[in-house]
Amino acid sequence: MRELLILASASPRRRELLGSVGLEFQVITSGIDEEIRDGELPRGHVVRLAGEKAAAVSCHHPHAWVLGADTEVIIDDGVLGKPGTPQEARAMLQRLSGRTHLVITGYSIIKESADVHIDNTVESQVRFREMTGEEIEWYVRTGEPFDKAGGYAVQGKGAVFVQEIRGSHTNVIGLPLCEVITTLAGVGAVRLH
Repeated sequence: MRELLILASASPRRRELLGSVGLEFQVITSGIDEEIRDGELPRGHVVRLAGEKAAAVSCHHPHAWVLGADTEVIIDDGVLGKPGTPQEARAMLQRLSGRTHLVITGYSIIKESADVHIDNTVESQVRFREMTGEEIEWYVRTGEPFDKAGGYAVQGKGAVFVQEIRGSHTNVIGLPLCEVITTLAGVGAVRLH
């Protein structure tokens, strides 16, 4: 009998990435507060949130493998969240223009009944080309920056601004597939065949 894998995330991008490798899984969101805590560093923040998301779902499904994840975009040692307004999206894109930023994803894999709890982080560097004011306005008008950490989607129209990615490409989308699948396979949660 195949063991149940649960993705504890509302992210459609994470769902698409896991589905793209043919895994069978359920999606159950955790509903936890994702606010950064005072004094919390970005790496600690993504690991804490990934663990809290997975734990919140795992306590109701102790015999399932539960995967939680959180992704943040970091520039100048600050976290760029998801823009809520066109003004916030413009400001984020102006900060990223012509510069390199860091994308960090924390992921957590829990199976309570087996006493397994694994936390890890994956980092990628992303270099943006210089963007003109008109290009930023065009991109904001597409609506794509909203609900995206850092205000862009590398798998969408935002790809036209990305000069270089060092590290995991899927990490920049929201889930480092190579590392996550390797970890899941290592604990016997999934088999690729």
